[in-house]
Amino acid sequence: MKRRAGFFTMTVFFTAAAISGCSPQRQSQPKPTTQAALPPEQESTGNASPAEETSAVSSSSQTDGKPLNFSPIKLRIAYMPNMGSASAIIAARDGGFFAEVGITPELVQFQGGPAEIAAMASGDIDISQIGHGAHALCIEGQAQIFGLDLYGKSDEVIANKEKGIEKMTDLAGKRVAVTAGTSSEIVLDLALEKAGMSREDLELVELDANGAVTAMISGNVDACASWSPSTNIIRDRMGEKAVTLAGNEDFFDKVAFPGSFIATDGFGKENRESLVRFYAAILKAMDYRKENVEEVCRWLAKEIEAEPEDILATKDNYEWLVAQDIRDSLDDGSLKRCYESQQQVFIDSGRITDKVDTGEYVMFSVMEDALALYEDLQ
Repeated sequence: MKRRAGFFTMTVFFTAAAISGCSPQRQSQPKPTTQAALPPEQESTGNASPAEETSAVSSSSQTDGKPLNFSPIKLRIAYMPNMGSASAIIAARDGGFFAEVGITPELVQFQGGPAEIAAMASGDIDISQIGHGAHALCIEGQAQIFGLDLYGKSDEVIANKEKGIEKMTDLAGKRVAVTAGTSSEIVLDLALEKAGMSREDLELVELDANGAVTAMISGNVDACASWSPSTNIIRDRMGEKAVTLAGNEDFFDKVAFPGSFIATDGFGKENRESLVRFYAAILKAMDYRKENVEEVCRWLAKEIEAEPEDILATKDNYEWLVAQDIRDSLDDGSLKRCYESQQQVFIDSGRITDKVDTGEYVMFSVMEDALALYEDLQ
């Protein structure tokens, strides 16, 4: 199946941005993928459990002249078909960083974070990458965050000028497409609040990202809350008729929009070493992505069968973090404050009713151990 910067610290909130949105709870049809070739000694035997596969032969890396040996494991990894969700995973696979720690990745494509989390709960997926909106489900106890990936700034509320819309207040009574449980939905809610409005002022239409593009271009909706590359496609097709009413950057003073790696509590407890090895490989991939983002865009375009130009057009929609950013943010406490400020936005909007200590759903110790392994691998 197709499973396929700088870190800004503020005294209270992060200056951050949102990863490309997560979509609703319906899973997309998985597509086959070709996994990165592994050396023969790392190939799956096909006889072990999907979550973790071991063999008598281990992969190894060199550290100060001493080999680090890793028993081969296979991980089923969920991603969404955009740079915000998939770039570190694709970079880790195609750059050889998963192979370096003995991981064979099986990538599965989804259209949103809630669907990914549902697949993890059913045991079909081991690890997922989610955007801001789906973090609410982690706060509710459905999954554990074990690695920060990036911040994005690709979510927008975009409207059709020909429908008489030039500012947020013009959306009153208009048909607006939205994808539930996504970071773009959060941006819509924040923009409505800023304009002194609420959802009751709109006629909301629930659509996935692809449906929102079609509805906007055809004129079946007057506006939509979506993310790149969908928003780029809308602008390309609609030209001057498209107007952006709000985006992540309008709310950097209130909330961070992180993309994170997650697993269920049960999987994390039983396979903690797998999470450490996975995130150590991701940290190396994050370093590589920062310096080679255009190459990673092309890798992703090939993976999801998209035009390279469409993916390249989104490369500046994210704050590409590197391993040192994660190290610094753990040391000064700003990573913890990031997730706290994110939770507060969910509380303010009514999405989350009770405050939850971040230590209950963020596995900071896995990040620490992954950083230690990352340093050993250098």
